[in-house]
Amino acid sequence: RVELAESGGGSVQAGGSLRLSCAVSGGTDSMYRLGWFRQPPGKEREGVASIDNDGTTSYADSVKGRFTISSDNIKRTLFLQMNNLKLEDTATYICAAVRADYRGDWYAAVRYYKLDAWGQGVQVTVSS
Repeated sequence: RVELAESGGGSVQAGGSLRLSCAVSGGTDSMYRLGWFRQPPGKEREGVASIDNDGTTSYADSVKGRFTISSDNIKRTLFLQMNNLKLEDTATYICAAVRADYRGDWYAAVRYYKLDAWGQGVQVTVSS
């Protein structure tokens, strides 16, 4: 079973940047699609970005052009580079995995609780 552990959250002023990391252990890389979702305070969870085994990435419209998802397959680490952070990006960010044969997209997997594994999450707070 794959296990995930995030690091790198914190507080930053609007317009600033943060880089989140997620260490991946267990499982087999080809079996999973990895990504990030977030849980804003008092709101529903939402998918942020995902990356497939072939390197194909996808982003939520709210973060396109500002966030970049990447992975280091040798070190089995997933990253989320967040630039030009906005107040509305404040949330707990969670690294997660869904089986590669899941037929829906990342955002459906998040919305309908189809994820197979997820980490504890890290807090990102953006202030004015």
